[in-house]
Amino acid sequence: MIDLEKYNYDLPEGLIRKQGIEPRDSARLFVYDTKTDTVTHAVFSELPKFLPTDSVMVLNNTKVVPARLFLKKETGGKIEVFVLANEIDLHACDAETEIPVLVDRKCMVGWKIYFPNKDYFEVARQEENKFFVKLHSEKNLEELLKQYGETPIPHYLEDTKAQPRVGLQATLYGNENEVILRKRYQTIFAEGGASVAAPTASLHFTEQVFLDLNAKGVEFSEVTLDVGMGTFAPLKDEHFLSGKLHSEKIAVSEEAAEIVNRAKNEHRQVIAVGTTAMRTLESCAKDERVQPLIKNTDIFIYPPYHFQIADILLTNFHVPKSSLMLLVDAFLADKQAKRNIMDLYAIAIEENYAFYSFGDSMLIL
Repeated sequence: MIDLEKYNYDLPEGLIRKQGIEPRDSARLFVYDTKTDTVTHAVFSELPKFLPTDSVMVLNNTKVVPARLFLKKETGGKIEVFVLANEIDLHACDAETEIPVLVDRKCMVGWKIYFPNKDYFEVARQEENKFFVKLHSEKNLEELLKQYGETPIPHYLEDTKAQPRVGLQATLYGNENEVILRKRYQTIFAEGGASVAAPTASLHFTEQVFLDLNAKGVEFSEVTLDVGMGTFAPLKDEHFLSGKLHSEKIAVSEEAAEIVNRAKNEHRQVIAVGTTAMRTLESCAKDERVQPLIKNTDIFIYPPYHFQIADILLTNFHVPKSSLMLLVDAFLADKQAKRNIMDLYAIAIEENYAFYSFGDSMLIL
């Protein structure tokens, strides 16, 4: 068991960046070299100069889907329905597919929940606080989410919406802020999977940064981890007792594995971009090599832990007492760093770095 209070900290409200900085690569970059125990303050566009030549960068190419819906019950009352899109195959949903959702109002098996176009979900069953619904529509679920859904940003960012939610009439075409969010709370290379939260360490990349990384000789390997609501869930004793975290789907292709394994064989360094990429690598690691696979992972990484694949971690500044903080601290300990994550966060706060999803970036060498 770990005392989570050791991972608690007070953050001034002004250090929570509420919207994405533009250009993306103008975010600040906190660089900590574990070998020299030095901290350097830079800008994300300068990332390439800190990375080893001919290294391999592992990116999570998952795509955030607009999974939050504001619908109507049969009684006419409003209900928020959060589709757990990461737990299903959006492209393969049919009338018999049980779609997992969370709701913010009383809900009963057998109820119908209506979209503005009169399509509806029928509640099939309940499992603890999760409901399973079946879709009755000529359209597929992905189409309906694109038309009526909202980007599921964390609650601490919700006041970024300058105009009030337009409720049951909220469509992509009538909500300018939603149009902006769909682009900004998404990596520029997103192409696969279905996540309900962004892999935020990747939000800072621009085409220019990728061009500069290419010029440096950095090679890229893309994996997929579909980020679920569990990433925001508080840690409990049961997580430590079981050694397991929330379950998320991962996919590593033969090509992606081969790129990383070739780098390991040639003693080139591997860079994990974000905790999701790191969890994916460690979930498919065997004898310090990556296995191609598609599966669900519930890996829970906390100190002490030996990382088999990545030598460098690029990450954001995370919420207190989170599994993300524990993973980063485990990485620092595994590299025998002289400072732990709380030491580094204290410096970042003193230097007015922005935290959380749209915050600044940290590079651990």
